[in-house]
Amino acid sequence: RIFSVAHPALKAFMCGSLSGTCSTLLFQPLDLVKTRLQTLQNHVQPGGRKVGMFAVFLNVVRTENVFSLWRGVSPSFLRCIPGVGIYFSTFYSLKQHFFQERAANAGEAVLLGAGARAVAGVCMLPFTVIKARFESGFYNYLSVPGAVRSMYETEGMRALFSGLPATLLRDAPFSGIYVMFYSQTKKLLPPEVTSSSCVPLVNFGCGVVAGIMASVVTQPADVVKTNIQISKTRLGTVQAARHIYKEHGIGGFFCGAVPRCLRRTLMAAMAWTVYEQLMAQMGLKS
Repeated sequence: RIFSVAHPALKAFMCGSLSGTCSTLLFQPLDLVKTRLQTLQNHVQPGGRKVGMFAVFLNVVRTENVFSLWRGVSPSFLRCIPGVGIYFSTFYSLKQHFFQERAANAGEAVLLGAGARAVAGVCMLPFTVIKARFESGFYNYLSVPGAVRSMYETEGMRALFSGLPATLLRDAPFSGIYVMFYSQTKKLLPPEVTSSSCVPLVNFGCGVVAGIMASVVTQPADVVKTNIQISKTRLGTVQAARHIYKEHGIGGFFCGAVPRCLRRTLMAAMAWTVYEQLMAQMGLKS
């Protein structure tokens, strides 16, 4: 009963949080493999054999165990469950405020998605840093509170907000590009398709197309962000980008692109599909 009379923005938050829970649990292994690939490249000698996604996957299972693929899922949950909720509630509020009477055009969709993601990204940054460190395998944190305490005692509070510019350069454009392609792709479809019983499948398909485009464009920022957040020395965004380019060339900025593209594409597509279905069941326009 409380939920039924809740503010629409709160309902959007709850729908987003539920969609984030499902997608995080399913696709956490891909995120771990992506992070390991990006950290391993720093230990590969120039001209040395490149390590692939499947090799990293099998190595984690063989040397640790299959459940290690979900290492870092605790900070992922702490980041994604409220983070996706904040994103969708901000997105819903902005859309209701600025575009209640008409649909946003392509440029406005970019700003809408980027603005909502920037708010969520800043709020959840400490958990993003902790998640990257858990997944890297370089830190022996036993719990999220233990990680926070260790980082605060050894590096100061500033460490919890490391990589903020790189994170925003990755997340805000990703969401802006995603929302643009997602909304524009749906507009191209005939009304009989978007109003049929196959709507969840249509939404998921549009989400996959949008996710691929957004993932490729923002991959370099993701590599820079990961390098900053797992580094035991303080690196700036420009400094980290120069280091990657010097050591690995342009190709270094696309390390881990395949698992990240798979994860971000499938995760975003699932999150939006679940969110839109839940909102539709409540009679709210997403």
